[in-house]
Amino acid sequence: MAFEWDIGKRYVRPRRGGGFVSFISVISMLGVAIGIAVLIVVLSVVNGFERELTDRLLAMSSHATVEGLDGDLNDWQGRREQALTDPRVEAAAPFIEARALASAEEALSGIVLRGVLPESERDVADLRALMQEGGLGDLVPRGYGIVVGDALAESLGVGLGDKIMVMIAEGNVTPAGIVPRMRRFSVVGIFRAGMYEFDRRFGFVHLEDAARLYRKRDVTGIRLRVDDLFAAPDIARDVAVAQGGGVMISDWTRRHRTFFRSIQITKSILFVILSLVIAVAAFNIVSTLVMVVRTKRRDIAILRTLGASRGSITGVFVTQGTLIGVVGALAGVALGTLLSLNLEGIVGFVESTFGITLLAADVYFISDLPSELRGADVTLVTAIALVLVFAATLYPAWRASRTEPAEELRFD
Repeated sequence: MAFEWDIGKRYVRPRRGGGFVSFISVISMLGVAIGIAVLIVVLSVVNGFERELTDRLLAMSSHATVEGLDGDLNDWQGRREQALTDPRVEAAAPFIEARALASAEEALSGIVLRGVLPESERDVADLRALMQEGGLGDLVPRGYGIVVGDALAESLGVGLGDKIMVMIAEGNVTPAGIVPRMRRFSVVGIFRAGMYEFDRRFGFVHLEDAARLYRKRDVTGIRLRVDDLFAAPDIARDVAVAQGGGVMISDWTRRHRTFFRSIQITKSILFVILSLVIAVAAFNIVSTLVMVVRTKRRDIAILRTLGASRGSITGVFVTQGTLIGVVGALAGVALGTLLSLNLEGIVGFVESTFGITLLAADVYFISDLPSELRGADVTLVTAIALVLVFAATLYPAWRASRTEPAEELRFD
């Protein structure tokens, strides 16, 4: 293929008198490059969202839970020890969870109050990386401390050391009537998960304080951490069977299925749509090669009279088109990789420079724009682009091979 390769490369390079053809060749390269870069960046952002969503959900929730059918799980100490006998269960922690109403001054907000044992909770869901002030270790029995999200603290207008009144739907009967049960808690910690749903709604208290507030002898359930994240449904089921049944099990794939399903659907749709963008850019090569064939008909005829076969002529223009596509694809991969690896910094710079917020925390689940570049995505995008580019060269190359030397040179 040395002959076809040499002529194909010569046709790609700009030459005197062929400025327009060279210009549209450059435009075709840029089209392929931009299409590939955009697709790589979009897929990286979707991957980043999926990763961040998984990390933040599991930092606040757990891999699996075992709960009582009526909201109370008796003998939680024995059930916890039973769960830990399964070698796949790394940690287990009891919890009490219920809804409440929090108030500070004139501000009110509904919250999900979760009672935990700090020493056990750290093994199930590590909140230390999310803490901005204080920590779960500041929750002590009968200390009536509470750890809240930063959005909830801002909504209530409280900070570290301030008081929050927590009221529940159950009431106390007094001579003056039924009075809602309430307890004043001190803010001992503030966390930020980066997901508005958690930062605005959740509050953590000590398990004993939650039991006294709700007058519970039992816990709501046990939260489990397992060694294989994706085997959590099977492990939770086995733990429930080992405990004799009569419990309700759940896991992270069930609780947050809609989130991950929507991400996969979005990723598939975006991949198809942006692949069509690459296809449009690739088929710009068709118009480029058609124009080259029309301007090089005399050269083709001379090559044919010198003994070049139809296959050789086809190879010349396939080479030219493939070179255009390969250069565009390499440029697109380089640009897409560079943008994906530095996307968070670029977004931060744009937000600080123009004073805008691209992802509002009260609208989106995640307030920043994560990115995760995966080699499999880059390989797949590049392969699809090269296939489309090669397909785009076939028709113009076939047209060039059908050139008849006698027709083109009869007036010379």
